[in-house]
Amino acid sequence: MQHTPPSATSSSSSVSTSLSPEGFDPQSIERFKVTGRLRRLLVWYGLASFGAYVCIGAVNAVLLPLQIEQLDPANKAANLAFAAALGAVAGMVAQPVAGLLSDRTRSKRGARAPWMVSGALGAAIALVVLGGMSSLVGLVIVYIFLNVALNLYLGPKTAIMPDRVPRGVRGLFSAVAGLGVLFGVLGGQVVGAVLSSAPFVGYSILAVMIVLAGVGLVRFNPDHDNREAPREPMHWSMLLRTFWVSPRQHPDFAFGFLGRLMTLMGFYLVNTFQLFLLQDYVGLGDEAVDVLPLLALTALGATLLSTVLGGPLSDRIGRRKPVAVVAGLLIGASLIAPWLMPTVTGFFIYALVAGLGFGAYLAVDQALLSEVLPSTEDNGRYLGVLNIAVALPSALAAAVAGTVVSTLGYSAIFPLGIVISVIGALAILPIKSVR
Repeated sequence: MQHTPPSATSSSSSVSTSLSPEGFDPQSIERFKVTGRLRRLLVWYGLASFGAYVCIGAVNAVLLPLQIEQLDPANKAANLAFAAALGAVAGMVAQPVAGLLSDRTRSKRGARAPWMVSGALGAAIALVVLGGMSSLVGLVIVYIFLNVALNLYLGPKTAIMPDRVPRGVRGLFSAVAGLGVLFGVLGGQVVGAVLSSAPFVGYSILAVMIVLAGVGLVRFNPDHDNREAPREPMHWSMLLRTFWVSPRQHPDFAFGFLGRLMTLMGFYLVNTFQLFLLQDYVGLGDEAVDVLPLLALTALGATLLSTVLGGPLSDRIGRRKPVAVVAGLLIGASLIAPWLMPTVTGFFIYALVAGLGFGAYLAVDQALLSEVLPSTEDNGRYLGVLNIAVALPSALAAAVAGTVVSTLGYSAIFPLGIVISVIGALAILPIKSVR
């Protein structure tokens, strides 16, 4: 049953300030039609995800690997693994710190806006500089800076959901954000492949897109002025504690972290090395760049379908866990085809099934994890820690895949990815605070 949303205004200032800028109680479990300012936030929340992940998709899957290959063809796999690992670790450290600092930021546009705009501008600068790099060392340094800037943007952006979105419609918001990730990562691969012969132009276009996404979200969806809000004193020791949440005291948080970590690592283990797998494992050589966009479009269609269905379905049935578990199992199952069939056909089957699993997971991931946070006062910090499980899988996948390829060959990646994905799916089951 749909209900009329509460008014965005109130005669009582104490009541209105407890509501989001859109006029809702973020802890409400009531389902209703998303209209007005909440719908505008929904659209820009998805666009903000797209702006970040189109950069991540284009750079990580195409532009950076091609640059690295041109600089040192003989060691391209090891160098890509090294660069990806350093960049992901830098982002992993940056995001919880950005979350902690944004929790304590006081400004006319609220806690999150200054960090999102700064992160978007920093990422744009890094992208333009990265496009002009001609040395491996410079490439890695600027790539690290890019990851830090993107995570300064993504950490506070993710906190918008528990800050401002009612629990009863978070599945829809998670699905739309997932669509932003989907179109970003897979669409970025297409953009990167199309502009692979003109990398500076590609990087410059990406820079404009991330700025438009970040500034647009802040400009068209202003937060409360929180300059008069109380602020907990900041101590350096808090920065160290930022990275630790006790699994014993908060087991649901720990299982949510583990589930996200392993599920995404299972996906990235093959996705990060997809270009090289097509080149060397399938044997396409230079033709791999032409096949990559077709695989991306196949995955895009599958992911779109499962994302659109998964998020609203989880809101309707009031359950997040079944969708997340099935998603992890699908990602694991997708790796069977290219493992047994090292052909283009095997990779198209992989793209289709992995796309279904990835989309289903994106549809409920943010909603599920926004509901296992230990408290509402430190949304940015806790989501920053959870988002380590977004950056860390990429780093671990690159490092593990690079090591496995160097020692056991490309085929060993697939059974390992299956095991990791299944562990990620099963880790969701013990969570008690979310159905």
